[in-house]
Amino acid sequence: MKGRHEVGFMERIFNKKRKQAQDPGQKSRGDSLSEEPLHISLQANIAYIRETLGNSSDIVIREIQIGNGINAGIFYTDGLADSKSINNFIMETLLLEFPCDNVGAHELLPFLRNKVLTAGDVKDVGDFGNLFDSLLSGDVILLLDGYTQGFIISMKGWESRSISESTTETIIRGPKEGFNENIRTNTAMIRRRIKDPRLWLESTQIGRVTKTNVALMYIKGIANDEVVEEIRKRLDRIDIDGILESGYIEQMIQDSAFTPFPTIYTTERPDIVAADLMEGRVAILVDGTPFVLIAPVVFIQFFQAAEDYYQRLDIASLLRILRLLCFFIAFLGPSLYIAITTFHQEMIPSELLINLMAQREDVPFPAFFEAIIMEVTFEILREAGVRMPRAIGSAISIVGTLVVGTAAVDAGLVSAAMVIVVSITAISNLVFPSINMAIPIRILRFPLMILAASFGLLGIFAGFIALLLHLCSLRSFGVPYMSPFAPLIPSDLKDTFIRTPRWAMLTRPRLTSQNNIVRGQTPKPKPPQEGD
Repeated sequence: MKGRHEVGFMERIFNKKRKQAQDPGQKSRGDSLSEEPLHISLQANIAYIRETLGNSSDIVIREIQIGNGINAGIFYTDGLADSKSINNFIMETLLLEFPCDNVGAHELLPFLRNKVLTAGDVKDVGDFGNLFDSLLSGDVILLLDGYTQGFIISMKGWESRSISESTTETIIRGPKEGFNENIRTNTAMIRRRIKDPRLWLESTQIGRVTKTNVALMYIKGIANDEVVEEIRKRLDRIDIDGILESGYIEQMIQDSAFTPFPTIYTTERPDIVAADLMEGRVAILVDGTPFVLIAPVVFIQFFQAAEDYYQRLDIASLLRILRLLCFFIAFLGPSLYIAITTFHQEMIPSELLINLMAQREDVPFPAFFEAIIMEVTFEILREAGVRMPRAIGSAISIVGTLVVGTAAVDAGLVSAAMVIVVSITAISNLVFPSINMAIPIRILRFPLMILAASFGLLGIFAGFIALLLHLCSLRSFGVPYMSPFAPLIPSDLKDTFIRTPRWAMLTRPRLTSQNNIVRGQTPKPKPPQEGD
């Protein structure tokens, strides 16, 4: 599909500048660590770890003797590892329950891994690169004197936010739990909903400094293999010092950087992610954020709420039509008012026109400047309500809106009708289930108001057609952004403006899932090839 293998213009510039800035002959400290093997002396290893980490106070190093006087070192990061589990399953086992009197030196490591260490996940480590990655990720390191190999013991146990209701996607009926900042908790919440062995999880680390864990989830046999491979390639191309939120990933892998519309869906609801996975989409989870990325997406998807699928079809369809109506109100409301009152006054009934002109009698500004004043004021109040502390943010937004609106009318700066139009526009902008779609509408409202003030309805039509052409040119990992309308796919219209009954939704979106279109069919694994 067109656009599948294209790299965004901004990404090409970034890669070019990064290659120019890099010196291929110079290796960073992290690169040299990954190649340096462990020392045979335990004291040399301890000294090297302390020197590399700057003798940090949160790095705990415990030297003990096990068995027949064998010196051992236990390393972990305070606050990231579970100290209680370390005492119960490592310290107590090695110090009190370690029968190694008859164990030879060459058999000691296998004996420890297979018969002594009671942790669930124990891996070998032989270089400082893996040692530091695991140590700073919450694992416990066990090193022995006289051996160039040690163990990585999984004992992660940091504090994290408990599972709570989503604050950005609230619903009345449906699951109330949302993702938190722990990537393993988030993957478990998805696994709990999709108990299929074809739900595959691929993990990687992105960021030279942060080494952030990133997970790729999809259902093998339902997701498009080409889309999965394209996402995997774009993730592999990311070369940056740190990833602190999923927005970093979104900006690095999106198809086009020069569009206000989102081409990747973000959500913090596990049920939405599970539903999209079953439609053939791919989820990208980033450690440290509750927002999960979903790709590919289409335009109509941003008007679909999770609650639409938990209600009857008549209620869900009515709500979707209401959202689309609010989309046009939020996008065209001030522009239509400016165009009609300025250029097309014959479209207004006589009595209403007389009332509007009476209100504007003392207003010194044209309708366009009225709208600009009110829109900018509402944006300032909206941003202040978001950034202020929660206890006073709502009070400032509500009281500020009432006071400023009333005072502006009394002072003769704006008319009462303009306050009503801008207020309805602002309220309509809050109806969308996804905040990522509400923000572009707020941005594009201003150039459309300029066109309305300059050319009237003709300018609005020209701007709307240009916007429609732009939307039709967008792609989300090769999938047309305006599908199933452009291109027209009649079988996929069952879940767009209205929602058909559940028993009638028998197929998945054709451009998203090309391997397993019919719902209910279990994807069959491919037979093993000769030589596998």
